[in-house]
Amino acid sequence: MYPQMSLANAPQDVKLSYDSQSQVLNVTITHKSPFPNYHYIKIVEIKKNGSVVSTNKYENQPDLATFIYSYKVPAAAGETLEATASCSFFGSKTTNLAVGK
Repeated sequence: MYPQMSLANAPQDVKLSYDSQSQVLNVTITHKSPFPNYHYIKIVEIKKNGSVVSTNKYENQPDLATFIYSYKVPAAAGETLEATASCSFFGSKTTNLAVGK
């Protein structure tokens, strides 16, 4: 096994918050990496009511541990938003949020 692969890990946590007024979904991701330009969150996929509304690709992560990405996603009370954060090496984590609940 390559030494850098032993450092690979899936995201530890993904938290969602939604601002109904600005219609912005904030995705707080915890993914510890000592090498954020090499081992990072590569893709964040956003779904609304089960349908993909955006796939966001990155080439690094902005912090060594916890950071926030924000996405404009129009949603009404009762709709479900979902975010999946995927590591550039290994694993992913998915979290759901019911808007207005």
